[in-house]
Amino acid sequence: MRDKEEEKMAQSTEQVTGYLPDEAPSIGKTLIFAFQQILVMFPATVTVALLTGFHVSTTIFASGLATICFLLITRGKIPLYYGSSFSYLAAIISITGAKYAVTAPDNLISQAQFGIIMSGLVSIAAGLIVSRFGMDVIEKVLPATVTGSIAMVIGISLAGTAITSAAGFNSETGTTNNSAWIAAIITLIATIIFSVYLRGVWGQLPILFGIIVGYVVSIPLGLIDFGSIWQGNIVSVPHFTLPTVSWKAVAAIMPIAIATIPESTAHLFQLDIYVNDLAKKKNKGVYKIADKLGLNLIGDGIGDIVASLFGGPAGTNYGENLSTMAITKNFSTRVLGTAAIMAMALSFLEPVSNAINSVPSSVINGACIYLFGVIGAQGVAIMINKKVDMFDARNLAVISVILVVGLGGTYGFSGGMIPAFGFEFPAIATAATVGILLNLILSIGRKKPSEEQTAA
Repeated sequence: MRDKEEEKMAQSTEQVTGYLPDEAPSIGKTLIFAFQQILVMFPATVTVALLTGFHVSTTIFASGLATICFLLITRGKIPLYYGSSFSYLAAIISITGAKYAVTAPDNLISQAQFGIIMSGLVSIAAGLIVSRFGMDVIEKVLPATVTGSIAMVIGISLAGTAITSAAGFNSETGTTNNSAWIAAIITLIATIIFSVYLRGVWGQLPILFGIIVGYVVSIPLGLIDFGSIWQGNIVSVPHFTLPTVSWKAVAAIMPIAIATIPESTAHLFQLDIYVNDLAKKKNKGVYKIADKLGLNLIGDGIGDIVASLFGGPAGTNYGENLSTMAITKNFSTRVLGTAAIMAMALSFLEPVSNAINSVPSSVINGACIYLFGVIGAQGVAIMINKKVDMFDARNLAVISVILVVGLGGTYGFSGGMIPAFGFEFPAIATAATVGILLNLILSIGRKKPSEEQTAA
């Protein structure tokens, strides 16, 4: 009887498809999975470069290099991909004075680099504090009510970008593009169908397949400019710049790192939930990823420093790539390391980089409608996993304020910048900061859950 039960357990384990952080697919599969991760990170990373005036090829190179450094520092225990962060946009633009798709002067980029490097030190300091004093400190400052809410805000705040870009929306005329809509809708439907119904190895590539379908559909719709693929040289070295001291840049950029810590924390907690769900289904041991928050923050800070040393913008571990891992159940560190190396190589190859960039925005964002929604849903998963009491007045106060400030600020004001008292505050960063402070204030005199249960 026992042998039969063990046999059934073994069979059920074999049927589970996915890779845990310390597992690795074959070389061929690794290359395909890595390319899928590149496609997912490419649009946002390039967009940050275009908005801030940084060099696109340098930004892609810095993204890959920072990811490798992150994986090495965390000893491959935390499978996350490092990409350019939108949270720093306003602060960096205030230094570079950039206009969309216009590269800023080297001297201004260099000043911004110094501010980004100093912001990396903030993340490192936070990581050292967590590593020294343990999870109790971070759970007091960043409970699930804060990290879960921030994850929801991040995902839903990106919804506007996904839907308008998918529609080919022209802000000047207020019109959308029917061809873009068709490509986006087909991409979205294809991606969902692939993620739900494909099994085995194929079931781990729904994003890639969805984008391929969208790309093919875009050809007769006239959305692809094949001529742009062969513009420029075949091999071109990225334009590197060195940082120069600028205390103005430090004052503008460094404080943003404080507000991005909840974002990075939320991503780590999401990763912990999904990795251990797969580990449980495969009858493997527990992966203590959430316990490595201090190491994650240190890696994040070093990623900022490394990226900025070469001329890349500030970044963070990417929710898009995390969502892709959650959907495909592929958390292999080797895949992410391979993606990082491929990204660095692509930054030297203009035709390949141009080919990826030729994927219509409507196609990428058709898939992102799904991806960004998953990010928001993961915020809910964090609170469910941590058993947050949604009938508790304190919890409701923290969650509601974060959601309204973050989402209301994003959609209510131009550029997601909240004007107040003569200043402009980034909506997501402000929501995180206000949520943290509100949680700490409302925690004064409050008993720990264990003490409350004992008193009851």
